[in-house]
Amino acid sequence: MRRRTGLAIAGAAALAWGEWVNWRWSRALVSSSGGSSTAVVVLGYRNPQSTANLINRWRVRAGIRSITSDGAQKTCVIFSGGATSSGVTEARLMADYAKSVLAFNGTVLLEDQSTTTWENIMHVIPLLEDVDRIKIASQPAHALKARAYLRRQRPDLAERLVRADDYRPGEWMAVKPLLALYGLWTLRGVKAGERKVSLWTAL
Repeated sequence: MRRRTGLAIAGAAALAWGEWVNWRWSRALVSSSGGSSTAVVVLGYRNPQSTANLINRWRVRAGIRSITSDGAQKTCVIFSGGATSSGVTEARLMADYAKSVLAFNGTVLLEDQSTTTWENIMHVIPLLEDVDRIKIASQPAHALKARAYLRRQRPDLAERLVRADDYRPGEWMAVKPLLALYGLWTLRGVKAGERKVSLWTAL
């Protein structure tokens, strides 16, 4: 009985920790920047098949719902990701899913040259010059890594970063502890100061 209780407590603690870590990451390196135009950058994930995989489908949904979370009058979605083993780019697979399955009919731009997160940011920068707000949609750790890269490459544009709707309490809850552990590994090159929760989005 005690063992079961201990396992239950440990499991609950792991779930709570996964939620907390992902919540913090989703609110780091963002501000409360305002404006009438927003670009939502959806980062691709390696996709060997000819249709969007589970991870890319979720990222597309997170990107699309990030549009409706504010009152921007002009919004574009930028799908970013290079060629896959199927010959179709991640950007194209995500855009096709957004249009054919989610019936998204908004403005879509494709960045189809990048193969790393650093390149994702490098190649989308020209598409971000004229927007007031920038949202990066992915798993929270990956999105934070991308925001840190934008801060390093173009600190002036990084000032326009606002939070995407890529974290929701309870979503992917069972695997969030694993995502948190993987996130800690992927964020090992991101400085501690770049992981701090922004005051504007702490609540």
